[in-house]
Amino acid sequence: MKVFSELQKISKPALITGGVVLLCVVGYLDYFTGRELSFSLFYLIPIAMLSCVTNTKVGIMTSFISAGIWLAADIVSGAQYSSEVIYFWNTLVRLGFFLLTVLLIRVGKDLESEKENSHTDYLTGAVNSRFFGEIMQMEINRTIRYQYPLTIAFIDVDDFKTINDQFGHSVGDKVLETVARAMRQYLRKTDIVARVGGDEFAILLPEADIDVAQVAISKVQQGLLNEMQVNHWPATFSIGVLTFITPPDSADEMLNMADKIMYSVKNSGKNNIYYVTYPGKINAENEY
Repeated sequence: MKVFSELQKISKPALITGGVVLLCVVGYLDYFTGRELSFSLFYLIPIAMLSCVTNTKVGIMTSFISAGIWLAADIVSGAQYSSEVIYFWNTLVRLGFFLLTVLLIRVGKDLESEKENSHTDYLTGAVNSRFFGEIMQMEINRTIRYQYPLTIAFIDVDDFKTINDQFGHSVGDKVLETVARAMRQYLRKTDIVARVGGDEFAILLPEADIDVAQVAISKVQQGLLNEMQVNHWPATFSIGVLTFITPPDSADEMLNMADKIMYSVKNSGKNNIYYVTYPGKINAENEY
């Protein structure tokens, strides 16, 4: 799949041209080697490649071109059959074989897309709450086994209702999209950003102790505030950060503990970060 990811960076016209050229090369080799060697497998390479990186229509078009080239190679190479109808029968069978390959690739892409959508929030692209719970549980089990620290941050967009009322829900959606994108920008690839409520997000930082968490979340908050200022959106962020030396048994319990810390921030004036080590004590950052 890494090969196909790299191919997707190439323009579609270039890919289609390259696929057609590859088909012509395979067709020439098919003609050159005669009937003794079968090249059916090699026709599938450009068909599969173009179906994966473009769309089903291109895959179908490539299938027809492949069947046509195979038919031409048969005729030009002087293949003899008891009836000319066999030429077209064989072509239809090969075409069906190619189209079946395209169909299977389409089904695979649809299943992959459905799987991806079931794990992500439709608006922000962040992990959704259900999948986030599964990830948390896996990290809890790993933390208990290997005795790593584990940090979770619970983030609430302060006065988000005011933004919706003042600017409209379309701007509110844009705020949420920006928040999710900005958080990912300032975090490690191993950190997980999730949308767990309407205007609530959570960040899971595996193997992060309190010192690592303070550096990371401070950068996240400053980045978020900068985004709000640039876009003239009157929003700040209340953040509760909980670092576990010994995590609870369940993901729900861990998330609820971080949620309570976040609400302590909101009840104390908003726009702040509270850090807690469990077991330990609360450290509050100064307001920005």
